[in-house]
Amino acid sequence: MPTISVVTECSDEELATLRTPRNDIVGEVADLDTKDRWTLEHGPFTRYERRLQTQPVGEGRHRVTETMTYALSIPVWGWVMAWPIRRALRKRQTEFRYWWAPPDRLSAHATAVLSLLCVIQIVDGYLGTVLTQTLSFAVDEFGQSNTAQGIVFGVVRFGVLITLVISTLADRRGRRPLILFAGISSCLMTVAGGLSPNLVVLGGTQLIARGLSTALGILLAIVAVEEMPTRSRAWAASVLTVTAGLGSGMAVWVLPLADLDVQGWRSIYLLAAVGVAVVWWATRRLPETKRFAAHQDETADPILGAEALATRRQRFILLGVSLFLLAFFAAPASGFQNEFLRDERGFSGADITLFTIFTATPIGLGVLVGGSLSESWGRRPVAALGLTLGTIGVALAFMVSGPLMWGVRLVANIVAAAAVPAMAVYGPELFATRDRGRANAVIVTVGVAGSAAGLLLVGYLSSRWDGVASPIALTALGPLAVAALVLVWFPETAGKDLEELNPQDADAVVE
Repeated sequence: MPTISVVTECSDEELATLRTPRNDIVGEVADLDTKDRWTLEHGPFTRYERRLQTQPVGEGRHRVTETMTYALSIPVWGWVMAWPIRRALRKRQTEFRYWWAPPDRLSAHATAVLSLLCVIQIVDGYLGTVLTQTLSFAVDEFGQSNTAQGIVFGVVRFGVLITLVISTLADRRGRRPLILFAGISSCLMTVAGGLSPNLVVLGGTQLIARGLSTALGILLAIVAVEEMPTRSRAWAASVLTVTAGLGSGMAVWVLPLADLDVQGWRSIYLLAAVGVAVVWWATRRLPETKRFAAHQDETADPILGAEALATRRQRFILLGVSLFLLAFFAAPASGFQNEFLRDERGFSGADITLFTIFTATPIGLGVLVGGSLSESWGRRPVAALGLTLGTIGVALAFMVSGPLMWGVRLVANIVAAAAVPAMAVYGPELFATRDRGRANAVIVTVGVAGSAAGLLLVGYLSSRWDGVASPIALTALGPLAVAALVLVWFPETAGKDLEELNPQDADAVVE
């Protein structure tokens, strides 16, 4: 285990401070049986102890050797956090406040859960990006048109019916077993897509794979919201979004394989086989959520009063309409980007990879800042500002060229990304445990309808307007309307317990 030894010379007052339990990066409790020894009460560690050895060096002065031994509760990602945590342990503070950490100090359980969710989220990010990055190449091999590409993008959205089934089952059977099933099955169906003899089979396999991967993403978000402390839900959503972006980036990294041969795009699908082992390993170590466990013995949904039903209905409408309008813009802006770059800007596969990496990699910065601001400023102002400025910037990037296009898209992506954590947690936050999976799947279904509508519209209009810029600008009206809805109608959920937001869950077991 890592060990830290700090030797200092201090006064009586400073020694007295060292002999009090820490409450910063770690919460300590004194060992009543051993003098000058403290152990773990709370923090992201599986094991922890601190010992003091003192030696008088003069009147009122002491030479103190402080030794800390610990083991992090951060599977897979421990190497990322090793240095900042080690530095935090060496420098004692009076409170838990670190720019790189969540607003709340996470327990060993919460830290391990989030780490495992991030591992699975990488796979989910890859699965959700494969079709978007490769369909343009597949259409070329199969001799189809832009219209056919738009139809495939629209049709695969009907896989949301699978999403609805999986998410509803998760409210009855548990989050963990459905994460395992959805993750592995989606990987296998993606591999099958790489063997498709025609565009119809590719669309069919991706319909199933995307439905399963969408359900996987919903369940990962639900587990994070149910297991994270009150003031760290949006922060956790930002971390999951960043790791999903890492998985999406991996699909972009291997995109040059599509330039090697007319069938090169198929190898990108076959690489999803690696995800089977990753999902299996991580899910086997992932515990069921405490909130689901508290309600798993219930045989029926709770009976809601008129006021609770009205609140639930309003939340459905708000989130459903918002996700429809967001997807109406986001799906074609993403789905037709490669076609736009290839046909209207003359990019090769390698050029697309470079552009995507340059403009998308810094998105993580916007997401993380947005997650932190969503906890301190609140969800509503962060979401509204990010949606407004980000949408305008993305639409503008389709209308300009050269270095200006690169710069506008880079800034727009970062700003828009700040709104992602705030919007992402609303769905899991605003519904009760026994209905959280089903409610979010229904809302995603509405959103998928929006993405299908946007893709079909842009695919249709791009053939008649000789380009995708104007159709994309038309769909940008959707997110701008959502920004207004957020400011006027959405509730503020930052800093509120899930049981406060959903009184029918008042008996849930929380950390």
